[in-house]
Amino acid sequence: MSPFVLSTLLLSLGLGTTLTFASTHWLLAWMGLELNTMAILPLMAQNHHPRAIEATTKYFLTQATAAAMILFASITNAWILGEWNIQLTSHPLSTTLIMLALSLKVGLAPMHFWLPEVLQGLDLTTGLILSTWQKLAPFILILQLSSSNPNLLIFLGLTSTLVGGWGGLNQTQMRKILAYSSIAHLGWMILILKFAPHLTSLALLLYIVMTSSIFLALKLNNTLNLNSLATSWTKAPVVSTIVPLSLLSLAGLPPLSGFMPKWLILQELTKQQLPLTATLAALSALLSLFFYLRISYAMALTMSPNVTSASAPWRLPNPQFTLLMTLTTTLTLFLLPITPTITSILLF
Repeated sequence: MSPFVLSTLLLSLGLGTTLTFASTHWLLAWMGLELNTMAILPLMAQNHHPRAIEATTKYFLTQATAAAMILFASITNAWILGEWNIQLTSHPLSTTLIMLALSLKVGLAPMHFWLPEVLQGLDLTTGLILSTWQKLAPFILILQLSSSNPNLLIFLGLTSTLVGGWGGLNQTQMRKILAYSSIAHLGWMILILKFAPHLTSLALLLYIVMTSSIFLALKLNNTLNLNSLATSWTKAPVVSTIVPLSLLSLAGLPPLSGFMPKWLILQELTKQQLPLTATLAALSALLSLFFYLRISYAMALTMSPNVTSASAPWRLPNPQFTLLMTLTTTLTLFLLPITPTITSILLF
């Protein structure tokens, strides 16, 4: 792909997200979401591989369905109430349809069926964009509608945490594991959205940082499945030492950064007289912890040659740019001590 086309697509991605962020009118927000979708499709299909084309087609059909639902619900709301303003969307039918459509866009369970298959068909760079940047625009709309139907949000959140935990248990492909990890983390964000939106923002920002760290490390090692993780030591020994810690941070273990949002979310759910919800969310985190530990074991405690038929590569200098991976990994591991500062900034 030429640099001019690539820069045009990336600028379109930024423009679509910015347009949705700045919109108070449903039609403009819908246009921003569609611009985002149209800009990432060429990036997804650039490999000209049947698996990539299949993933692109699935993603397009899913996003088109969600966009049609949003447009229908916003027109229904304008027809009944005479308002296109996002803040004035109050009709139960419209708010429920829009919430379900936005859940389909980001991949919340039970509308998650497309995310693992689509992510499996993409290269790691495009998968990183799909797992991080593409969630920002729908999330700002979910945030603005969070007061409309709290019971639906709690249902979606609990379902996502459980599906994300159970779905990743028997996976061997790294991109599918990260897709189920995304579903589980989205569930945590949605659970607390009604009661503490600043904690949702904190969880989303930390999820983006941690997921970026993992994707960039996998790209550095060119690793796509569990079996090939055992050969990572011969490619990048330092990365093979740090990535298991990043995975444990993604699982939410102290004293790593990923413990911060889960700890605060469980505390807030308990304050809101929802002990059963907090208990189910905490138990679902144990399911996610299991497959993160599987990856950590394969990467840090297994040496090649092992049962895999892959040959051990030579340890050659890697020419890739690693500054971004260094920054995201540092944030993934060491943010917990400044939790009070971060929460106070988000509250303002």
